[in-house]
Amino acid sequence: RMGCKISVDSATLANKALELIEAHHLFGLDYDALEVVVHPQSIVHAFTEFRDGSVIAQLGFPSMELPILYALTHPRRLADDGVRRFDPVAAGPLTFEPVRSDVFPALGAGVAAGRAGGTAPAAFNAANEEAVAAFLQGRIAFGRISEIIDEVLQAHAPAPATSLGAVLEADRWARDLARERADALC
Repeated sequence: RMGCKISVDSATLANKALELIEAHHLFGLDYDALEVVVHPQSIVHAFTEFRDGSVIAQLGFPSMELPILYALTHPRRLADDGVRRFDPVAAGPLTFEPVRSDVFPALGAGVAAGRAGGTAPAAFNAANEEAVAAFLQGRIAFGRISEIIDEVLQAHAPAPATSLGAVLEADRWARDLARERADALC
């Protein structure tokens, strides 16, 4: 069971935008090499395509137990009787769909922030956090989340992220503007 914030981020795909930004930085991958697809069953957590065209997928039931176990015991893979084993027959058919940018505009905004670089990802994250908070407080409608993010990013002039101070300043600025925009919608 997910908390309220991550549930909203999953519904807007803002969490996927942040994951793409992470993959770009952690693995040095170009944004053009990264793709998000909608998978309603939430069983396939990642695909990796190799040069020869072969693909390896990481599959598991929608639960954070296994990723947390692995994170705590890396690089070993420990057996744990408490983690539900994957049964492909019980899982049933797996389907995948392209992401519709008109349905999930926060994903596109986050990827654009990642491509812009510098302090833009921090501004995206801060605007998203404040817009989601306003939604959860009942101050704005769900559809306004991505509108606030877009307004903040349109007003943001990305600066080089040369220091923690620069990133924190972008975060503070974006939060203030997102709150102001949310208040204007109330």
